Amino acid sequence: MPPDPHPLDTAPGLDVAIARAAELVRDADALLIGAGAGIGVDSGLPDFRGDHGFWRAYPPLAARGIRFVEIANPHSFEADPALAWGFYGHRLALYRNTVPHEGFAILHALAAPLPHGAFVFTSNVDGQFQRAGFDENRLVEYHGSIHHLQCTRPCSDAIWTAEKVLPQVDPATCLMAPPLPACPRCGALARPNILMFNDSRWLEARSEAQYERFNAWRARGRRPVVIELGAGTDIPSVRRLCETQHAPLIRINPRESKVASGRDVGIAAGALEALRRLRETLAAQD
Repeated sequence: MPPDPHPLDTAPGLDVAIARAAELVRDADALLIGAGAGIGVDSGLPDFRGDHGFWRAYPPLAARGIRFVEIANPHSFEADPALAWGFYGHRLALYRNTVPHEGFAILHALAAPLPHGAFVFTSNVDGQFQRAGFDENRLVEYHGSIHHLQCTRPCSDAIWTAEKVLPQVDPATCLMAPPLPACPRCGALARPNILMFNDSRWLEARSEAQYERFNAWRARGRRPVVIELGAGTDIPSVRRLCETQHAPLIRINPRESKVASGRDVGIAAGALEALRRLRETLAAQD
């Protein structure tokens, strides 16, 4: 068997890549979806690519020179609780009001005829897969969820829903109006159950339970195809998971689509465009 081509030498045209991806989907009995922030761009969500991208989304933080790694940090809840909750409260409201784009439905349809369906592994905290109808029990939110809360101390291992949080955020200052969310057990400030930068207090039990369900699903002899969408290299958790499944990988990414194996396919396009074309190709082959 000849060696795999070097990633830099693997640059098929988009049509060829889509056709190869369609073959991989047809040969699979399950679908593993790996999703990074890029999958939400077509729904109008920011991906915070670099400080300048983050500051375009949050001008009040740009004016104060506050970087993403500084606000997305448990220390921010101690230093300026109203500002920290202004940032996360705005995101919570944004995600609640965002309708998942058509690509989520296409993924749902790709998985429907497969004997073992789909499992989702995502670094996103936005809950978009649940809003799109994916099974809550077949999803790993590797970095947690903005739709769940925990105590900032934390006083216990409790994780609870954020459904009662109705954030009112001043767009000029990015400050959230009181009352700020509080722990129902000790009264201390609550925070999203999200893995932040420099975070030693994140309660990971919910995400660990999801991961255990994924491992059990994966151990049952599935023969999946992996579709990775919008997962970058700056925080490579999704890419690393997708690359270590010993399964064919379809990597969809407009900027970082190279793959390391000749078995795999890199598609240099956005998630929605690539999924639409994949659906069309599969339909044409029926």
